[in-house]
Amino acid sequence: MARGDVSAQSGAEAGRHLQLALKFLEEGGALIEKDPVQAREKLYKAAEEAVKALAAALDLEQAKAAAREGGWRAKLLNRAAAEKLAPRWKAAYRLRAEGSREARLGSEDVRRNLRHVEANVRAAERLKPPNAPGNR
Repeated sequence: MARGDVSAQSGAEAGRHLQLALKFLEEGGALIEKDPVQAREKLYKAAEEAVKALAAALDLEQAKAAAREGGWRAKLLNRAAAEKLAPRWKAAYRLRAEGSREARLGSEDVRRNLRHVEANVRAAERLKPPNAPGNR
């Protein structure tokens, strides 16, 4: 595969993950008051997709490994996040870890972590390659 093909493929992959991150961010934000458990799940997914988008856009080794291995594993995701989004990723991961334990996080807790998830998604949005879907 030529270098340009790899770059186009990475851009398309980043764009797909970014679109999902934006979708989950919007859905999660809308659910905070009505259903904090669902909001927490959607917001975690938004942060996860933002990490994948960043990893693809920056052509990180973790994105290449995910492509070789047929998908993202927790270890790859955590390594990619640690490389580029460590403080914000911790807040997003808290939504997953704390929220899944008997739904311990309420609306206020989820709302407090929303800004970190938004920051992850916005960071991915800023790095979206010019050849990614939506930039044509």
